[in-house]
Order: sequence, then C-alpha cells, then structure tokens
Amino acid sequence: MLTMRTAELRRVIIHKASVYAQLMRLNRPIGAYLVLWPTLWSLWIAAEGIPDWDILLIFVLGVVLMRGAGCVINDFADRRIDGHVERTRERPLITGLVSPREAVLLFVGLCAVSFILVLFTNRLTIMLSFGGLALAFCYPFMKRYTHLPQVVLGAAFAWSIPMAFAAQAGEVPQASWLLYVAVVLWTVAYDTFYAMVDREDDLKIGVKSTAILFGEQDKMIIGCLQFMAVFALVLAGKHFDLGIYYKLALLIACGLFAWQQYLIRNRERDQCFRAFLNNNWVGAVIFIGVALHYSV
Repeated sequence: MLTMRTAELRRVIIHKASVYAQLMRLNRPIGAYLVLWPTLWSLWIAAEGIPDWDILLIFVLGVVLMRGAGCVINDFADRRIDGHVERTRERPLITGLVSPREAVLLFVGLCAVSFILVLFTNRLTIMLSFGGLALAFCYPFMKRYTHLPQVVLGAAFAWSIPMAFAAQAGEVPQASWLLYVAVVLWTVAYDTFYAMVDREDDLKIGVKSTAILFGEQDKMIIGCLQFMAVFALVLAGKHFDLGIYYKLALLIACGLFAWQQYLIRNRERDQCFRAFLNNNWVGAVIFIGVALHYSV
C-alpha cells in the first residue's frame, strides 16, 4: 500500500512539474534565447573576453528563471482573454491544469530564486535587479492600456544589459545604453511580428499591440525599427572598439532582417511567426561577432 501511494505521489509530482514547465514555456525556449543573446553580448564586452564563470552561470540561470517568471505572470494577467485567442487557448491556466493561486506562487518562487542568485553579485547589480523585476511584472498588464506594450517588453528584455555590465565590470558605462536602446528597438520589431500572428483575435477582444497601432504601415515601421537597431549597434561597436568580426556579424544581421521582411510580405500568420523565430539567429550571429573579436 505504501509503495502504491509513493508511486502515485511521484506521478502527481512529475505531472505538476511538467505543467509548471509548460507554464514557464520551458518547452518553447525562444523567449529565453532572445533575452540571453544580448546578455552574453554585454558580459563579453564588459569582460573584454570570456566573463567570470560564476557571473556567467548566474546570468544564464537568471535569464531562464526570469523569463519563466515573466511567462507565468503574463498568463495570469491574460487568463480571462487567452481562451479567446487561437494561439493561447490551450495554456495551462485556460485548461485548468494550473490554478491562478498556483501561478502567483510559482511567479513569486521564481523571482525569489532569481534574487538569491543576484545576491552573489554586487550592490549595484542588486539595486538594478529591482528595476528588472518591476518591468517584468508590469509588461503583461500594459496591453490593456497602451498600444505600445512591446516597448515595455523591450525595456524588460534589455534590462539584463546594464545588470551584466554592473556584475562583470562593477559599473554601467554610458556606451552600454546604446546596446540597451538597440535591444529595445529590436525587441519592438520582432515582437510586432509575434503580435501580427494574433492581430485578428486581439482586435475582436480589445487587446492592444504595436501590430494594431502600426496597421497597414507595419512592415515599413518594422523595417525602420530594424534599421535604427543596427545603427545603435554600429555606434556601440565604435565606442567599444569592436572590429571586423563584429561588423561582419552586423552585416549578416542586416541580411536576416531582409529575410524577415520577405517572410512577412503577405502578413500570413505562419510566416510572421517564422520571422519572429528567425531573430534567434540575429542574436546568435552578433554574439559570435563579439566573441570572435575578443578571441582571435
């Protein structure tokens, strides 16, 4: 009897862990990658090469945990509207696999573990972490009040940049804010692709987004955002004396942006989502350019 109860408890724990992982989007790591790449750019630039291993581990784990926390609080905020959107109607809070109370407790737990990790850095990084938490918490609620929630998301995703410089170098140089601006612009561009997937559903239920705000000018405005992001990255490269490998990486990134524009030419849902996913390669290519600059 005891063995049967133990086996049943184990099944319940495994099932819950699987559901929580789904709520955190661990099965869809693209969001974590899009936060991780700018974090790695910043750590490598701050260290002028390979960063301290403990700092690197803290930030990689922190990205995974805080991205998961952001997904949890996003689903909690959207629990009354996700059921009306084709892409989100099977999320755990909609199907009843997770209760709102469980979601809040999971969010608090993930933030607590992330903060414990930050305590192993320095005072400046700890202070900056509160700004990151505030942005992560606020973003999911912005789509009810403004057509620019993607800007808040960009500010949240890019917040790892000043934190990375603070942790690795003990300061946040002025030029690092060029990277920050570049990532905010880049995030608004690729998350507009993501919002274009849901645009029809969002219009029906009254959810706001840049895809709705930009309307028929969406492709042109995204192109402008991508251009400005690259320009900010060029300026950052000059300030940090990044050489030919970085410049080649930016050139490849421009090619990827052009490919994304081609994908969304007809505004088809699947192609817009492909364009969104393609930004993982943009972040990876730029990281390779930064890493090669300091290693070759």
